[in-house]
Amino acid sequence: MRIGHGYDVHRLVEGRRLIIGGVNIEYKKGLLGHSDADVLLHAVCDALLGAAALGDIGVLFPDSSPEFKDADSLLLLAKTVEYLASNGFKPVNIDSTVVCQAPKLRTFIEQMRLNIAHACNLDVSCVSVKATTEEGLGFTGTGEGISAHAVCLIE
Repeated sequence: MRIGHGYDVHRLVEGRRLIIGGVNIEYKKGLLGHSDADVLLHAVCDALLGAAALGDIGVLFPDSSPEFKDADSLLLLAKTVEYLASNGFKPVNIDSTVVCQAPKLRTFIEQMRLNIAHACNLDVSCVSVKATTEEGLGFTGTGEGISAHAVCLIE
């Protein structure tokens, strides 16, 4: 058994869709990034890769590659799980937290859990997604960006 931690952050900007956990969320701003900038799924990818000591999402899917421009992060997560399998590992469980002041994410959490479970070949009972604010503090609290943490266990 191995444990991994992942962290990601993206700036909120106008003119982009907001996609978190593979869910398109109606909001006045979206996350800026080379791919779809799904901060939650990127943190999950990094946790999985870190647990297996296989680098990080930037190594596996470099932002210098046109192949990953506007890429669907659910597909990147599924490819990460395939890469783990080719190295003899599989996810056991995932616990994650999205940090943002707005929008409120409670109504989207179950779909996020289902999306992650499906991409990782896990039962949804093995995937936790939580959301929290920072009480108006820091870049997430002022609405400049959104961050996410993920912890996973692999075997």
